[in-house]
Amino acid sequence: MIQKKVCMLGGFGVGKTSLVARFVHSRFSDQYLSTMGVKVDRKGVDVGDRHVNMMLWDIYGEEANRKVATSYLRGTSGAILVADGTRPETLETTQILLQRLQDTVGDIPSILLINKHDLTDQWAVTDSALDALQAASRPVYLSSAKTGEHVETAFHTLAELMVPS
Repeated sequence: MIQKKVCMLGGFGVGKTSLVARFVHSRFSDQYLSTMGVKVDRKGVDVGDRHVNMMLWDIYGEEANRKVATSYLRGTSGAILVADGTRPETLETTQILLQRLQDTVGDIPSILLINKHDLTDQWAVTDSALDALQAASRPVYLSSAKTGEHVETAFHTLAELMVPS
C-alpha cells in the first residue's frame, strides 16, 4: 500500500470540507461548518494494481488576515485547489495558494476544482476564464459536492498523477 498526503486548498467557504465529505463518506450537508485548523480524513483508491491510501488534509480557508501555514503544506504529495464558481475572485486565491505550495514543497501534482457547479443560476465563471484555466498544465474540473459531479473523477485523477504507472 502507498500512502500519500493530499492538501485541500482554497478560500473561505469554497466547499473543501463538503468535497471531502462527498468523496470519503458519499454525503453532503447544507449546514456550513468552518474548518478550524486542519481536519484529516483517509480514503483508499486503486490505481492500476496499486492501492493508494490518500490522507486528505482539509485545511482552513485562506483569507486576507488568515494565511495557510506552510507547516501544513510540508510533506504534501498532491493538492486539490478549490474555487467557488459563484465567486470568481476565489480563482485568484487558488493561484496564490498554488504558488505558496510550490515555494514550500516544489512542483507536485495538483488539480483545480471549480465547485458549486449545481448553482447554475449563480454561476459566474466565464467561458474565457475556463478556457485559460484549462490551457494550464493541470486538470480542471467543474464540480459539485452537492450532486457529486466530478468529485470521484477528480480525486482518482490526482491519485493517478501521484502514482504514475
